[in-house]
Amino acid sequence: MNQGVQGPADTGVPAARGRPAAPPAPSRPDGGDAGPDTDRERAADPGTVRGEHTHSERPLPRPRPAVQRSSVRGQVLDALRTALVAGELAPGEVYSAPALGERFGVSATPVREAMQQLALEGAVEVVPNRGFRVVERDARELAELAEVRALIEVPVMLRLARTVPADRWRELRPLAEATVRAAASGCRAAYAESDRAFHRAVLAQGGNDQLVRIADDLHRRAQWPLVGGPARQRRAELVADAAEHTALLDALAARDLEVVRALVGEHFAGSV
Repeated sequence: MNQGVQGPADTGVPAARGRPAAPPAPSRPDGGDAGPDTDRERAADPGTVRGEHTHSERPLPRPRPAVQRSSVRGQVLDALRTALVAGELAPGEVYSAPALGERFGVSATPVREAMQQLALEGAVEVVPNRGFRVVERDARELAELAEVRALIEVPVMLRLARTVPADRWRELRPLAEATVRAAASGCRAAYAESDRAFHRAVLAQGGNDQLVRIADDLHRRAQWPLVGGPARQRRAELVADAAEHTALLDALAARDLEVVRALVGEHFAGSV
């Protein structure tokens, strides 16, 4: 008995005589077959007719976890800034992104992105085919930064002393006390962070976000170690510097403009 070649789906029902067999149903992009309900689904869904969605579209790739990537880059940037302040990244030395990535347990990419940000801030400079060199700073640059900070912050603090109520300054006392505790610990990086937090809070009383951002950038640059200078300030110097914060709050609350001017000037001149 001769057996003919069966169609794609042998259901036991012969094809209608005189008509060619229907072609196989096209497969769907998700791997399934577009069965007999496909046409009815299209007819029932007017959105497919308008072109809002068709079964021939390829599925879009899922978005990359940009927030997570940004978080990693931010953590690396904070770690690099801490290493700069603590003197762990020595001025004049060149560091590669892969080596730093291995140190922080991340890939070279977020390290490279963080280093590019530090280059914009003036902390490092790009060395082609090698990595990033920590910028060598001297006493003159530190003096210039102190002068610019004084030009910005002294007039602002004098104005705030005239206008901000005393109770607002008392609310900042916990931040001043935090700088004292950080200074007592002897950790220069911890003190640097608490020092900037205090100054940001004081300047923020004026409501000028741009001024706070610029002043904080200058403050950060003033905290990087000098070439040939000590990697860490002595604990006594940190404690003395922190004590000026509480004295400054007292002078601001009392609206003693002369003391405010003197304290801010001394604070900038003695900061490293």
